[in-house]
Amino acid sequence: MKENVKRLAQLGVLTAVALIIFVVELQIPNPFPIPGIKLGLANIITVYAVYHYRVYEVAMLVTVRLVLGAVFGGNISALLYSAAGAYLCLIGMLLLKRVIDEKHLWMASVLGAVLHNTGQLLMALVLLRTPQLWLYYPFLLLSGCLAGAFTGLCAQLVTVRLKGWKR
Repeated sequence: MKENVKRLAQLGVLTAVALIIFVVELQIPNPFPIPGIKLGLANIITVYAVYHYRVYEVAMLVTVRLVLGAVFGGNISALLYSAAGAYLCLIGMLLLKRVIDEKHLWMASVLGAVLHNTGQLLMALVLLRTPQLWLYYPFLLLSGCLAGAFTGLCAQLVTVRLKGWKR
């Protein structure tokens, strides 16, 4: 019982940190003329959680972050895009976790970022019915690889720093 309470408290802290990072990142102006390109710094926490928590716990963390992020960010309409990207990213990283160890989790983050952009673009195609959106895809792939590598390396550092936290 005590272990469950500790685990729940840790997940609450991780969710809060991810939400804070998300809200702070919203304040940073996008230097790129292409919509949808951003670092996705809150995914540092998601990548860490994928390698240290159970599937349903990570799914809850992501869900709470998505919903509260939409509320605090003031953009409820973006929730569908965010959810499509986040869940596709999560599924991909959970599958990749089986073949990529924790020492190389940054690679899972790169794939996750690419899948996140793919999920968002697919949702945009479904909702907006504008096939020209595919023209953004090469830019989203490149930015996803770069952002995923950055957030993955940050998650790698978080993993090292939080080594004794789960005891």
